[in-house]
Amino acid sequence: MKSVPISALAASVLLSACGGTVYDPRGVEKSETLLSVSASGQADTRPDEAQFQAGVQNWAGNAEAASRATQEDIAEIVSALRELGIEKDDIQTSAVNVQRIDWGDRRGQFQAANTLTVRVRDIDKAGAAVTAATGVGANIVSGPDLRMSDPEAAANTAYANAYAAALSRAEAYAEAAGMEVSRVLYIRDAGGQQGNRWIAGAQATAIDAANVAPPPPVAPPPIRTQPMPEEQSAVSATIMPGQTTSAVTVQVDFALVES
Repeated sequence: MKSVPISALAASVLLSACGGTVYDPRGVEKSETLLSVSASGQADTRPDEAQFQAGVQNWAGNAEAASRATQEDIAEIVSALRELGIEKDDIQTSAVNVQRIDWGDRRGQFQAANTLTVRVRDIDKAGAAVTAATGVGANIVSGPDLRMSDPEAAANTAYANAYAAALSRAEAYAEAAGMEVSRVLYIRDAGGQQGNRWIAGAQATAIDAANVAPPPPVAPPPIRTQPMPEEQSAVSATIMPGQTTSAVTVQVDFALVES
């Protein structure tokens, strides 16, 4: 008597129990047609926060003198920002540097620099904060980075728009094929971008039609810190918030049935 492998016997029993229906991991039934749609959605939101860098650099005959002058200037900048209403926790040291200058007109001197990262939670005060810092001697200024205090809310609006677009496209396909959308089988968050920030999506799975990993995060351009001329003691800054676009993509699998 010829033996039958256990695995083959088990497969035969399963097929018999399912009436010959081959199992589909997406849950598509024999009476349904699978439609996979990829769609994007956007949402424009006014930033309500700003972040910028402000600092000072000084030169002296020795490192101690240069550092002391820089510390005094930083203290004045912090005081000016605090008077404007910037909380202490929103002022953070981002860079400290002391070095000997071995080139140019300042050869043999020491340069000390200190840079602060300042978070302004009321974007309407961002320009005044920059002006306050430069008004008391800040000669290193860069930014601003305009952002939203609740970026998730803006992203969720974009995702809702993306899903609505996917459903609309699925309905158009179904109508053209003489069918109708029966149910949603699968939704994958494919991520996107919010201003210059990458929004991470869900990792692709084996049942995705295209098993492609999401693109790498889009990095913002590097911040170039430019010292201002020494005779320029203050800058009146005008910051326009504008709109930040959240753009995302979703993949949705729909089941279509005969109408």
